[in-house]
Amino acid sequence: MPSFRYVAKDQGGKTLSGLLDSKDRAAAVDALRKKDLIIISLNESVAKMVFSFGKKKVKLDDIVVFARQLATMVDAGIPLVGALDILGDQIENKSFGEIITKVRNDVETGSNLSDALAKHKSTFSPLFINMVKAGESSGMLAEILDRVATYFEKTSALQKKVRSALIYPAVVSGMAIGITLLLLLKVIPIFKNIFSGFGAALPTPTLVLLTISDALQKYFLIIAGIIAIIYYLMSKYFKTEMGRIRIDSFLLSMPIFGILFTKVAISKFTRTLSTLIKSGVPILASLEIVGKTAGNKAVELAVESVSRNVREGENISEPLARAKIFPSMVVRMVAVGEQAGELEKMLSKIADFYDEQVDSAVSGLTSLIEPLIIAFLGVVIGTIVICMFLPIFKITALAGG
Repeated sequence: MPSFRYVAKDQGGKTLSGLLDSKDRAAAVDALRKKDLIIISLNESVAKMVFSFGKKKVKLDDIVVFARQLATMVDAGIPLVGALDILGDQIENKSFGEIITKVRNDVETGSNLSDALAKHKSTFSPLFINMVKAGESSGMLAEILDRVATYFEKTSALQKKVRSALIYPAVVSGMAIGITLLLLLKVIPIFKNIFSGFGAALPTPTLVLLTISDALQKYFLIIAGIIAIIYYLMSKYFKTEMGRIRIDSFLLSMPIFGILFTKVAISKFTRTLSTLIKSGVPILASLEIVGKTAGNKAVELAVESVSRNVREGENISEPLARAKIFPSMVVRMVAVGEQAGELEKMLSKIADFYDEQVDSAVSGLTSLIEPLIIAFLGVVIGTIVICMFLPIFKITALAGG
């Protein structure tokens, strides 16, 4: 869609300028006139040719900084357009800076901030957009933006904890696979040449290991190709509706890590719902947003079921209990919060509790996984070494006899 750079005057005689996205010049003129603007000039903006290696991704931390700084500026009395103008220039992430500049141009032409943000849904989540909308309608934009920043800070901290719990076993497992492949492809063939001069039958474990090594050397590319195809097909399947449900349900029920993923899901659900309700977003809209931002399809379906039942007149706690994802303690605390009329406070307390639980789970997993991985490495590499030295032990025993 082409962009048009305009200069116009409003009803008060103030000169405005900016960019407007429109399908053609006539539509742009019509859009400006609907805003009661007197057009001085309107020219199509020619896009500059920029050579780059792709746009830099907007990270969650960038959103946090933007929301916090915008809240501070709005609270200090700086006009919204001026605040967005400053932030668009000073943000280090150039791609994000360009988006903020577009948002600023839309706001300058009369759009609400929430409507301007909604044009960039790949950057701003439904939660962010709806909370800003609630802040605009209640006249508490600065406070809501500050609340959004706090929410995303806690969400980012939670993600980093989970990532730290998963990185260690992933790195060590990768190293284990790499070392095993190196032994099978490079070291064992050297021993095979040595064993060929023994002139004696090799032990069965050694023969099995040599057979595996030979097969890997001969068919390594074929095996790697098959693994790549299987990985591609599985990744395509897991992007489907049924695939996502199955993998996300498995993640919540898998041994060791399932407990961690469940606690993260509960923490995210309760904190998101608490933040939305506290910001004045209607309960049904809040549940819809919570479902879309759950990050787990099984949780999303459970929240959709809760939303349907609430729409029919039930309390949140009753369908929440039937979902069988949330522990009875969470359900009871939600029920108490509903009865006391302080649901958002109770949800916030649950989220804080489960944040602490995630901390404990991450520490426990780290201390549990480390000896398991070391034991696994010892068994795998130890087995390979023993299989290689069995013929030498056998020959030594025969020589001694």
